[in-house]
Amino acid sequence: MPTALASTPAAPASPASRRRTSASVVLRSVLEHGPVARSTIARLTGLSPASVTDYCARFAELGLIREASAPRRSNGVGRPHLPVDLDDSRFVVGGVHVAVPYTTVALLDLRGRVVVRRELPHERTDPGWVLARAAEGLAGLLAGAPGCRPLGAGVAVGGWVDRESGTVVEHPLLGWRDVPVRRTLGEHTGLPVHVDGHARALVNGERLFGRARGSGSVLHLFVGNVVDAAFATGDEVHHGPRSQAGAIAHLPVPGGTEPCDCGQVGCLQAELSERTLCRRAREAGVTDGVNPMHVVTAAASGDLRAVRLLVARAGAIGRAARLLLDVLNPETVVVTEVGIIHREDCLSALRAGVGAERAASVLPTSFPDSVLAVAGGSVALDVLYRDPLASSPERN
Repeated sequence: MPTALASTPAAPASPASRRRTSASVVLRSVLEHGPVARSTIARLTGLSPASVTDYCARFAELGLIREASAPRRSNGVGRPHLPVDLDDSRFVVGGVHVAVPYTTVALLDLRGRVVVRRELPHERTDPGWVLARAAEGLAGLLAGAPGCRPLGAGVAVGGWVDRESGTVVEHPLLGWRDVPVRRTLGEHTGLPVHVDGHARALVNGERLFGRARGSGSVLHLFVGNVVDAAFATGDEVHHGPRSQAGAIAHLPVPGGTEPCDCGQVGCLQAELSERTLCRRAREAGVTDGVNPMHVVTAAASGDLRAVRLLVARAGAIGRAARLLLDVLNPETVVVTEVGIIHREDCLSALRAGVGAERAASVLPTSFPDSVLAVAGGSVALDVLYRDPLASSPERN
């Protein structure tokens, strides 16, 4: 008679699930290793050579991969191998990242590289206007790239984003609540649209195209006007019920002094946001604006006040990251923050805050010049690489 502690065996994967997983690992292998021989893919994935050949034929038919031009021979003898590689000349995905001051629209190829992008400043932030303008921006980019066919669009937004419903549940800084982003942008563009929080979008971008590729577990910390986090183990990003995982804005910062809208003092986002950085820079006479890049520019020009502000902020981010490291113990930590992207002293302060024993595992974003564009596009590309046959061109 089973006891209360007996575990229930996991249900066996369905044939459709197994096919989806196999298709995913084959296309991911081409992404990571291409040009690569089919026999090598079979060895890397554990799939049979016949299965790999079948998937590659399907992907070639869809235009996702192509045979490389130069066959390879094994030690110069035998039949030549015909390596396959991604065909990054035909298809793109649209990327939309909605920040507080502006929206970034972009087109990315299948390798996650930004083909073209544009920033659209917010004259106002009501969601209907922002999303309509984003759709117009994407249409303009596609019109300027007539040889590229869109597979879909990804949207990355801060705040609480429910991936399953494609809804921004709450974004206090934008004043958005229960905004049906997927439906609205889909109606404007006619494309399949996928939506996720920007920290989760970027952890997927790092896993697919960045330095965190191959890591067993990855923590991504995003520090902008919004401060949030994402955690992935293996091939899965943790979302939690209604995709609310990663909400760290109100974690307490020891010694923090900034009042927060929640009524507390010293919350993580209130202490570390770009708004706070820019306000402190104005108070110190560094700049009179609200653009954090102006603080970085001042530091690069030798303004020691700006340097101190950026380095202190990076150290505080490191101490906050250490708290998350103690709980999650990830193999790799990626931090996206303006000072850390541009300054070695900020990266050093971040690593010092984390602690010497974990410093080597802490990396800046892999996309320093295009992080917001990559965030939006990675939402759509993650869907493609998870289920490439369901996301194929013939279904769009």
